[in-house]
Amino acid sequence: MAILKTKYMGLELDSPIIAASCGLTADVAKMEQMQQAGAGAVVLKSIFEEQIDEESTHLFREGYGVGGGYAEAEDYIKAYVRSNTLQRYVELVRDAKRRLSIPVIASVNCFSGGEWVSFAKQLEEAGADALELNVFILPVNAFASSQEIENIYFDIVKSVKRSANIPVAVKISHYFTNLPAFVGKVKAQGANAVTLFNRFYEPDIDIDALAIGAASVFSTPEELRATLRWTGILAGMDKGLEISASTGVHDGAAVVKLILAGATTVQLCSVLYERGIGVIADMNRFLSGWMENKGFGVIDDFQGRLSYASVGNPDLYERAQFIKHFSNKQI
Repeated sequence: MAILKTKYMGLELDSPIIAASCGLTADVAKMEQMQQAGAGAVVLKSIFEEQIDEESTHLFREGYGVGGGYAEAEDYIKAYVRSNTLQRYVELVRDAKRRLSIPVIASVNCFSGGEWVSFAKQLEEAGADALELNVFILPVNAFASSQEIENIYFDIVKSVKRSANIPVAVKISHYFTNLPAFVGKVKAQGANAVTLFNRFYEPDIDIDALAIGAASVFSTPEELRATLRWTGILAGMDKGLEISASTGVHDGAAVVKLILAGATTVQLCSVLYERGIGVIADMNRFLSGWMENKGFGVIDDFQGRLSYASVGNPDLYERAQFIKHFSNKQI
């Protein structure tokens, strides 16, 4: 019988399938269901630095109006909101650790370094087995260089690693000029793993109402392609890099593909909403059955077998244009 056990950031997992950070992982009862379904670990719903700032600003304006020179009062409200929110999150970590036997990975969505990331130490003391930093900085400042933007990421990782001793994964997007170089530098700052990729709010336009709103928050199976490409490339370039692959994972075949490309673990989010928590058990069964059919006894037998460094023709990962596909197509 196939054995699904694996290691991720030094943590022992019974399955490479992880529940990603989402609204479902803010509820310990649902996380217990995920554990029962066979999840190898859970990533708690992120605590958002931006949300704390917005909430404290809203409360200040409600109480004092915009402006007015109440700087001390504003500082007090910000400190109160921050302390309250962080304490609630610490309690979520403690509750999850009390009731779950699988690894609990805390998640912080941040866009700056410094004092904020010292919160990592509190999460460690609350029992978090690891921390996932969900970082995305939208480069809208026309006067900021790419290096300045990237340095913010590096500063966040360095600050967290100075503050806490638990393993740290950095969840990133693929919007970098040279992703392999960027990931290499993130690892050099002390990151134990990277999660590919984060999904974030995307705008859409209602052409009837002439209004802007939010696009669908759920991924589609087609989005697996970018995750698969970069998982294969990065895993092939650095065999010591641990990758948690996310976005576009909607069935067991996607899990197999990502591990073949070199992923250490695979995260589920949208599919948990669309098909229910039981889909974890379905995917584990698919993975186990596929391994037995192929004669693989453990995950290590095939992990990275089709990474960038392992395939005979790396162009299959590098090619960006449909040269061959469309060259013989007739209109």
